[in-house]
Amino acid sequence: MVMTLEKATNILVRSLTPNRPYHVQWMITRKCNYRCKGCGVWRGQDVEELSTEEIKRGLDILKELGVIEIVLSGGNPLLREDIDEIIEYASRFFITTVYDNGSMATEKIDALSNANLVAISIDSLDPRKNDYIKGVKGAWKKAMQAVEKLHVDGVRVSVTPTISQFNLYEIVDLTNYFLQKGIPLWYCLYSYDSSDETSQLFRIGKKNDEFVITDRRAMVKLCDSLIEMKRKNSNILMTTKILESVKNLALTGRRTWKCRALQNFFIVDHLGRVAGCHLHNPVASIFDLPKVWNSEEFNVLRKVYSECTQCTYLCYIFYSLHGSVHGNLQIAKEHWKSAKLFLKRNSLKPLSLVKQQ
Repeated sequence: MVMTLEKATNILVRSLTPNRPYHVQWMITRKCNYRCKGCGVWRGQDVEELSTEEIKRGLDILKELGVIEIVLSGGNPLLREDIDEIIEYASRFFITTVYDNGSMATEKIDALSNANLVAISIDSLDPRKNDYIKGVKGAWKKAMQAVEKLHVDGVRVSVTPTISQFNLYEIVDLTNYFLQKGIPLWYCLYSYDSSDETSQLFRIGKKNDEFVITDRRAMVKLCDSLIEMKRKNSNILMTTKILESVKNLALTGRRTWKCRALQNFFIVDHLGRVAGCHLHNPVASIFDLPKVWNSEEFNVLRKVYSECTQCTYLCYIFYSLHGSVHGNLQIAKEHWKSAKLFLKRNSLKPLSLVKQQ
């Protein structure tokens, strides 16, 4: 679906309105069909979740709060039987991104055609290595086929590798591979539960030594490479400011940002509970947000979160650095060449993503 002028105008107005939350990640289900080594969601699945109408009511609240972008994730959001209706409704008001591990995107292509971006998780060009990370045999082939199918059918799709020690030295090759196919990339950094809070919404999973980045020099080099590649190709969807901040963290161990959880962004779980981020306990229901958003309680929490240094989750870094009127203008300026991702369908050129094995 091409972004309508009305939607684009509404988003522009919200993006130029200060002191609003700009980004929400809504984990609309706790169900998952994969067994990823670096994630613990599949170990704590829950069949309970909000109804379709409750999610629509929550989306209405987010619109009134001024949210610009919503990410639908899980678990695997495509496991919901009503995902078609949810994506269609969300896409009326927000820049809508849908995450998939690559297992279901092909069969849900009609629903995904309403999204502004579909993010498919691929962590390696080596099928065996990728399948090991995902915990499911054949995961790589399905994901590669999904990227090809979506791209050919004009659905806006990106590849979203999680950078870890396990694949650190192949990220440049993986990036070049997809850039040559005209496929944009957005990166994640491996993170894990480091909080002692017991009611965390996301519960990623405890530390896995295979994935913790220990080669800081290689991480610095990777950031330099991506910054240089980005100068030539706007399909790297990270901003230079983010890459420089991650580089500085690897180089010095110091952060160049303060976390702006519960200010610029927050998360919602499958039961509608709201937290500043996935490492902290829920603080409200989405249905109570209009009453509590400007409360003293939330202001106190914002100060606490601003000093938190527990994670390196790139979405949180992104909106801590850019979640403001000025930040939105920076993003628009830097990604002007890739605006076609949101304003029109990708070209329908055929690809050949799946290599012969």
